[in-house]
Amino acid sequence: MIFDTRSVRVFVWSRPVDFRKGVNGLAALVSSALGENPYCGDVFVFRSKRKDRLKLLAFDGTGMILATKWLEESSFAWPPIEEGRIRLSATQLALLLQGLDWRRAEPRPVKRPLRVA
Repeated sequence: MIFDTRSVRVFVWSRPVDFRKGVNGLAALVSSALGENPYCGDVFVFRSKRKDRLKLLAFDGTGMILATKWLEESSFAWPPIEEGRIRLSATQLALLLQGLDWRRAEPRPVKRPLRVA
């Protein structure tokens, strides 16, 4: 992957966007609709109307990265179209990019260590 998703937050915008938008248009959408800073280093994921394409937008400290992926024979698993964003884990993002159903990946509960007296 181009960026280390373990150390950044990943947000999915649940509404379809006009896929003619480029870096500037998507950065403006992040700022206005999501209320986030597009230059903070987080990864923002956008979907097309046909559900077979997605765009990733991220800032790596030196410039903006815009990546596009489309599936040839299937579609991505997307949440229902609602206003807002969804936060994904690194594992869920990896599943989404592979075209798998990321909604099935639930984080396992982490057991806290016991204090031994």
